Amino acid sequence: MSKVSTTDISSSSTAIITIENIYLLIGIIVMFLVVRTLQDKNHPKRLTTALFWFLFGSSFLFGDLSIAILGGATTYLLVGVSVILIALLAGFNLVSMGSYKPLTERQQTESASRLGNKLFIPALMIPVITVLLTVSFDGVAIGDYYLLDQRHLTLASLTAACIFALLIGWKITGGNPVEAITESRRLVDSIGWAAILPQMLAMLGGVFIVAQTGDSIKELVTLFIAPENRFMLVVLYCVGMALFTMIMGNAFAAFPVMTAGIAMPFLIEGHGANPAPLVAIGMYSGYCGTLMTPMAANFNIIPAALLDLKDKYHVIKVQIPTALTLLTVNIILMYMVIFND
Repeated sequence: MSKVSTTDISSSSTAIITIENIYLLIGIIVMFLVVRTLQDKNHPKRLTTALFWFLFGSSFLFGDLSIAILGGATTYLLVGVSVILIALLAGFNLVSMGSYKPLTERQQTESASRLGNKLFIPALMIPVITVLLTVSFDGVAIGDYYLLDQRHLTLASLTAACIFALLIGWKITGGNPVEAITESRRLVDSIGWAAILPQMLAMLGGVFIVAQTGDSIKELVTLFIAPENRFMLVVLYCVGMALFTMIMGNAFAAFPVMTAGIAMPFLIEGHGANPAPLVAIGMYSGYCGTLMTPMAANFNIIPAALLDLKDKYHVIKVQIPTALTLLTVNIILMYMVIFND
C-alpha cells in the first residue's frame, strides 16, 4: 500500500470503488425496487410507479452502455425525454405507495425495546466513516489501483460508509440483504417523487448557469433599483438568494445565478464590497430559503414522510419564523460588514 500525491493522479486513474461502480450499484438497487413494485398486485398504481422508477434507474444502470452504443448526443436526448416523462408521471399523481403489512403496535414496541439505542449506530457510522475515509484514503493505492476514486473521493467514501453501516445494521437486527432492500422500497414509496427532487433541481441549476440567467437578473435589477442604493442592493441579494433557493430547492444552485447577477456587478465591482463576508452571508441567506420550501425535499418533505406526520408541510411551517428572523439579521449584518468605507 502506498500514498501518492494528488497532483500525480490522472483523470483516468483506476480505483476499486469508482464513480461508475457507484452508479451501477444505484441502478441495480432501483431496478430491484421496480421488480418489487411490479410484483405487488395490490399496488393502486403499479405500472406507472414502476415506470417512474425504471426511468430514474435506467440512466444509472445503462448510461455508459448507451453512450458506447448510441453516442453521447442520443443518450443525452433520451435522458432528457426520461426527465420529462418522470415529471409528467409525478405531476399527474401517477406515483403512489404500494401495499404493505405494517408491524402492529405491539411488535413495534417489542422491537424497539429489544434493539434500543443500538438502532442509531448504523446511521451515526455513516458520517463518521465517510470523514475518516475521505481524510485517510486521499492518494492511497495498492499497486496500480487506488482504493477509492480520487476524482470523487467523498462520494466513494460515502458509498463505502453506507455499505459498512448496512453490514452493521444486519448484525444488530439479524436481518438479511433482501429484507434491507425490500424495506428501502417502503421508505422510498413513503417519500415518493420527492426522493429524486434534489437531483433534478441540481440539473436545473446547471441549465440556468449555461443559459446565463445571471445576466438577465442583472438587467432586471437596473430597471427597478438605482445602482448607487447600497442598502436596497443588499436587500435584493439576500432576499433574492432566499427566494431563488425556494424555487430551486438548493442554495448551491441559486448562488452562482444570484451572485453573477447582483453581487459581482453591483456590490463587489460597483461598491467595492468585501467578497468573503458578502458571499458567506449570501449563502446563509439562501439557507433561510431552504427552510421555507417543499422543493428542498431532502430537508423538509422527507423527514415528514419518515416520521409519518399527517401534515407533510408541518416541518416548513415550524421553520418559517426562524427563517425570516435569520434572513432579516443577515441583511443587517451584510450591510454592516461588507463595505470598507
